Amino acid sequence: MIVRLVPTPTPARAAAILGEVFAGLQGPLVFRLWDGTEVPLSGDKALCTVGIKSPEIFLHLIRNPSPYHFALAYVEGRIDLDGDLFSAMPVADQLEELRLPLLQKLRLLLSLWKS
Repeated sequence: MIVRLVPTPTPARAAAILGEVFAGLQGPLVFRLWDGTEVPLSGDKALCTVGIKSPEIFLHLIRNPSPYHFALAYVEGRIDLDGDLFSAMPVADQLEELRLPLLQKLRLLLSLWKS
């Protein structure tokens, strides 16, 4: 049996992780995964969409979900930003304060190997 050292998350698992990591954030923002799955931050109509192009960039961003890493991924063409970017600025401010406890990070990391 070969053990995968680097997980390849399914869109369903990635959506669940995004929902958990960003559960406390509010704003008119939706994440769109590489397969088209959408994960809204709130029940409000999304004014801005963050398109995550691959499982690899998802893993990169979820390891350290900071505005800097999202901006770098955008500049590198690894994510798309569609819509009213200025409407998402309050979300970026909230993201600055986001801190995941170590145990939650480990649990989420281990969950990536599940289907």
